[in-house]
Amino acid sequence: MFHTEKAVKISIYISEGSTHKGAAAYSSILDFLFFRGVTGATVLRGVAGFGADHHLHSASMVDISDRMPMKIEFIESQEKVDELLAQLQEMAGTGMIELQETTIARQPQLPKEQKAPPPRVKIEGKAKLMRIFIGESDHWQDKPLHEALVMAMRAHDLAGVTVYRGILGYGAHRRVHKEKPFHLSHDNSIMLTVVDTDEKLQTFLPVVDQMVQEGLVVLSDVDIIKYAHRPETEDHE
Repeated sequence: MFHTEKAVKISIYISEGSTHKGAAAYSSILDFLFFRGVTGATVLRGVAGFGADHHLHSASMVDISDRMPMKIEFIESQEKVDELLAQLQEMAGTGMIELQETTIARQPQLPKEQKAPPPRVKIEGKAKLMRIFIGESDHWQDKPLHEALVMAMRAHDLAGVTVYRGILGYGAHRRVHKEKPFHLSHDNSIMLTVVDTDEKLQTFLPVVDQMVQEGLVVLSDVDIIKYAHRPETEDHE
């Protein structure tokens, strides 16, 4: 027996060439939705259209345009949409976001056990350093694992992450990994380091556990001396 419930359909309209923080905007938005737990999303590419500039754009084998219209579409609860909307507006830039009330029908699910939210931690200089050791050839859903982890961390609003490539080392298999000239080897070790509050890293650990099938994850206590950044320039359309 199906039951119905109210939801919101979100359609995000941008140009294919639009960027957000150096990456294709539609790809960044899709990664954000995936790692923030949206149940499903679809990216559609138009073959012709025009936008606010009133210039007609069309795709052909001769003239491949990066101005083609793109649409990212997903359906979620109003509560989830309210949680994500501000960040989606920032990522869409000058694009348009359409919200449409809809009704979804699905089979009833057994109620899940409610988990208590993690306790709030007051941080005054104290934080955690997480280091993740994996292999360069490791993948997750057709992406290099270290790139997928970086996207997941950004989607979860972690303070920042740095990826290092090892030049020599060995792991649990006792096999020596050594960097070769011209970087012909894809067997080097990779280390990701991220510093944030204990609360945020503990919340992110289940994601790491799901994505890292073989590797090492360690947490260390650190003191934050300074965390600042320059004013960000506008790099999305």
